[in-house]
Amino acid sequence: MRDSAGISAVTGRPLTDWEHTDQSIGKIIQTAIGSRVMRRTFGSDLPDLVDSKTIRKNILAVYSAAAAAIEAWEPRFRMRAGAVRSVGADGKIGLVISGTYFPRGHLGDYSVAEDKVARVALTI
Repeated sequence: MRDSAGISAVTGRPLTDWEHTDQSIGKIIQTAIGSRVMRRTFGSDLPDLVDSKTIRKNILAVYSAAAAAIEAWEPRFRMRAGAVRSVGADGKIGLVISGTYFPRGHLGDYSVAEDKVARVALTI
């Protein structure tokens, strides 16, 4: 039995378990806070950080914004580490997020845990 299910935002095909959580993490991180009409607090501060200089302080702000947003909106995943893998002149940031995946976290059950990595390409 699947623990969670949804629909792919790209293909429209069904997503379950980790695929669904991975998509959710990407959606949370790429959505600017205040941009959703009926859910103004949804999202992260990452879209505001994309055009900032690539210095240590701002990279730390990227990790912090990702961790805070995931903590607030995705009960199936807890971020342990982040790494900016690429920064493009076109405004794209390649972010790799590692952490613990709880397949039944959305139900309040944290008894099963797996290490997982989410890769997010931010294009703002």
